[in-house]
Amino acid sequence: MLALPIFLAMASGFVVVGVYTERKVSAFMQDRLGPMETGKWGLLQLFADLLKLLQKEDIVPTAADRRLFLLAPTIIFASVFAGFAVMPLTPDLQGSGASVGVFYLMAIVSFDVVGILMAGWGSNNKYSLFGAMRSVAQIISYEIPLGLTILCVVMICQTLNLQALSFQQGIYTHGTNYLFGLKALGIDVTSWGGIFSWNILRNPFLFVAYIIFFICTLAESNRAPFDLPEGESEIVGGFHTEYSGMRFALLYLSEYAMMLLVSFLGAVLFLGSWNTPLPNLGPVRLADWTSGAPGTFWGQLTGGFWLLSKVFFAVLLQMWVRWTFPRIRVDQMMHLCWKVLTPIGLILLLISGIWRLLMI
Repeated sequence: MLALPIFLAMASGFVVVGVYTERKVSAFMQDRLGPMETGKWGLLQLFADLLKLLQKEDIVPTAADRRLFLLAPTIIFASVFAGFAVMPLTPDLQGSGASVGVFYLMAIVSFDVVGILMAGWGSNNKYSLFGAMRSVAQIISYEIPLGLTILCVVMICQTLNLQALSFQQGIYTHGTNYLFGLKALGIDVTSWGGIFSWNILRNPFLFVAYIIFFICTLAESNRAPFDLPEGESEIVGGFHTEYSGMRFALLYLSEYAMMLLVSFLGAVLFLGSWNTPLPNLGPVRLADWTSGAPGTFWGQLTGGFWLLSKVFFAVLLQMWVRWTFPRIRVDQMMHLCWKVLTPIGLILLLISGIWRLLMI
């Protein structure tokens, strides 16, 4: 049970690093400086913001539904952080070894929409309600292609346990991995390890599935170009328009925690989890040197390093996308989901089933 407090501390601390990093990344992309005045290189700016939020009055609008309004941030916060309960961090460190961890995550990631709807409805503000309804439409819609891509991985790996998925993508697997998943080629890459064992190469179509997964997680996290529920230029601030003080901080914290959670999930499902990307090449045993055996301190150290490196790279990509693409319209969002991503997801699911039956 040591993993869960570690994950909660990591998610909370990530907000400090993530907000500062995003400000600096966006400033770099727009040829600005970002925070510079508060502390060395602006490092204390976030702490100044937190202090300000702690001092701000917690205002509840007179006409709001008080119980819904006060409960909504807690629901959003709890649903996001509950997702870390089944995440593996190293070969031996995992919050819960639930055999249906994938299904649990699919359920918990989407539950925050209940809190968002409560926030919008309870605020008794038309702009908040518009933002909440957009979020309901967006998150529920994008769950379809997201679920299809996850099912592709489950179909290939034949397990719902996230730690079992992790072991299959490295040199410590109990099975046999063939190059591109093709047994007919007869090229056994089990001893190679590294990127050759990752799911995006165990079935090359899963690389396309990961791209769809990444797009859908942007929508699930309300990140640009899918930040329609917040739409500052259209509906003030969306579902959290009426929130102030620490309740607003909870909503802000939840957004960054969701970014971290979906990045963890993507790394575990597609990018080898805590396994090294470096393969064994003849006498150069890179995978052996950079992957510690389960049950050893080196295994915990290297496993955590590789997984966190992949996770933070995915978070950086999310920030890059946010400051590169403009917000799309609602009709464009729905067109992309139902007429582009969902049909491709169905085709990938069919291909994964045939691949599992005939090629592996």
